[in-house]
Amino acid sequence: MKIQRLLIVISLVDRSLAFEWFFRELSKTKIVFQVVFLHPHEPALAKFCKSLSIPVHYIHYQDKKNAPIAFFKIFWLMIINRINIVHAHLFDASLIAIAASRLAGIQKRINTRHHASQHHIYNPHAVKFDRFINQHSTHIIAISEGIKQILIEKEGVATNKITVVHHGFDLNYFEQISMERLNTLKEKYLLGAAQPIIGVIARWTHWKGIQFIIPAFKELLQHHPSAILLLANATGEYVAEIETLLTQIPNERYRKISFEADTPALYHLMNVFVHVPIDDHSEAFGQVYVEALAAGIPCVFTLSGIANTFISDYRNALIVPYQNITTITQAINKILNDERLKNKLVETGKGDVANLFDIALMIQKTQRVYEQ
Repeated sequence: MKIQRLLIVISLVDRSLAFEWFFRELSKTKIVFQVVFLHPHEPALAKFCKSLSIPVHYIHYQDKKNAPIAFFKIFWLMIINRINIVHAHLFDASLIAIAASRLAGIQKRINTRHHASQHHIYNPHAVKFDRFINQHSTHIIAISEGIKQILIEKEGVATNKITVVHHGFDLNYFEQISMERLNTLKEKYLLGAAQPIIGVIARWTHWKGIQFIIPAFKELLQHHPSAILLLANATGEYVAEIETLLTQIPNERYRKISFEADTPALYHLMNVFVHVPIDDHSEAFGQVYVEALAAGIPCVFTLSGIANTFISDYRNALIVPYQNITTITQAINKILNDERLKNKLVETGKGDVANLFDIALMIQKTQRVYEQ
């Protein structure tokens, strides 16, 4: 079936491997589509789309004050191009594009819900906008079962409106890493022959649980005094609290990385990867759960987002209780001291993500939503 006049709208994303893979694979189908990017500058993702000859529209968007202009520009794009399907990603794009498409009389209005319970906990006044988006969307794609439950239980969305479509990954991207790439990062971050390296890739926000990893690492240093804590994606509103915690460990024992483009190589520097959100519902999906396992890194996790669906203790990762410093230390030590356990976690983890999160599966499920 050839889908005509699909418009995809994305807000405030500059670079994203997940979207690159999605657009690359979608462009191989019979679906004909255009993409609108709302961003302060033309994003790298727009340039990527152009390289695939995907029609792209860039609309300057800094924050909510730009919403009225963005609304009318998107509305006219829909009218002029006779759009009959709209698919919006992320909060700002969903609020603007779903409203504009309703006004334009478009019959199929799809919203992919990317955030979990944050509005209910940290920003309650925004929940009314989530409800507006839900009400005026004809279809909602939830990226995890946890988000589906939030939509149903907390926001009253009808079950038949929701389709769960997990993120898809180009899993080979995390395996084929040259020694040259590894050595470049070792030199860049002054790692030398330091071992073991405990890795974290998480924005510095309260619910990611980094405040429990740092004191756990402090305990780990008693047994592994040469260990390094690698903190990637080290930006966010919880900076002051995390910086205070970091004063408890020697400066030479940790590295802060605001942004690293070569994420796959970064994973391969790690002996253990740790991701411990503070509850089961704050993580909407948690791409790092999949990425770390795809890279073949033994992991310590709490269960949040997509991990609730497929992570099993001592099968593909070690699971620790929420907000528990001691058990994080103990789990890291178990992996470091048990080669057989480490190999089992790596082998099973790679197999599980290959079966569940291949990009082709995501494209198939998304197409079904377009064709409903």
